[in-house]
Amino acid sequence: MAKSMMYNSLAQISLVVMIPLCACCETDEGTSTASLSHHFYDNSCPKAQEIVQSFVAKAYSDDPRMAASLLRLHYHDCFVNGCDASLLLDNSGTLESEKRSVVNINSARGFEVIDDIKSALEDECPQTVSCADILALVARDSTVITGGPSWEVYLGRRDAREASLIASDNNIPFANSTFSNLVNKFNDQGLDLTDLAALLGSHTIGNSRCKSFRTRLYKNLGNEDLDRNMDQNFASMLQQGCPISGNDQNLFNLDYVTPTKFDNHYFKNLMTYKGLLNTDEVLFTKSSNSQELVKLYAENEEAFFEQFAKSMVKMGNISPLTGTNGEIRRICRRVNH
Repeated sequence: MAKSMMYNSLAQISLVVMIPLCACCETDEGTSTASLSHHFYDNSCPKAQEIVQSFVAKAYSDDPRMAASLLRLHYHDCFVNGCDASLLLDNSGTLESEKRSVVNINSARGFEVIDDIKSALEDECPQTVSCADILALVARDSTVITGGPSWEVYLGRRDAREASLIASDNNIPFANSTFSNLVNKFNDQGLDLTDLAALLGSHTIGNSRCKSFRTRLYKNLGNEDLDRNMDQNFASMLQQGCPISGNDQNLFNLDYVTPTKFDNHYFKNLMTYKGLLNTDEVLFTKSSNSQELVKLYAENEEAFFEQFAKSMVKMGNISPLTGTNGEIRRICRRVNH
């Protein structure tokens, strides 16, 4: 499919809610973006965003699950020493890949799509567009193509020359994280409770494996809050495909109502105790402040979309490498030689 056709397809099938964002050096939340710009590639690689959009559209057409996977890559990258594409580095003699961490080994996917995008960009404008910026762009485009909001992406990040396997498992919350653990891990990245609630709303698309939530289904695995925190009919339905042992890799929709559409049903599910992961449902059950945010976003999809866009910009500005720091990798899987 020609690039222009794929780009037009993206525009046609997506519900785009444009969120005006300030183009100055500070976001509303105070996150410095002085080194990044919406227009960073306007002269050096003017077709960069169109190329990225076309490949995201093709990947989504081939595999609708890919939208959530590409969105997740940006999040899992930014939470480990900043948004520097360290997640994309393969294992080498001197580097332990973050892909091998517990939180990534079964959930991080879509690396081949990033490879294809990078190859096309290298053909168009060699060693110009960073892998870190590609991750930021595909996160936005994956949100848009599934019906979610759009936003102007700040660009100009550079790529790390190293990765941190340990930081990957330490910084990224697990599916069974407690509410306080979630809040602390987001606060460590400069993200507040509003950001936490909005960004977890990305679970309106995507899947999770049986082993990630099994402890919520069977009390003898140590969960004593099952009756209070999960609807019993919902739990019974999940048990059919997620038995007490085995079938660890069986996939379940994070939003069972509209699993492929980026909307606010995720928050509506939480209000009826039908959140799949513990990290989902605790937003509604463990804090009155986060519960109010869940109610707001469940009632007002526009408010959710607006905050999600703002929080994605804020997350995308976590400790970027700029100027002469890092490099622009030729291949996202390895550092330049």
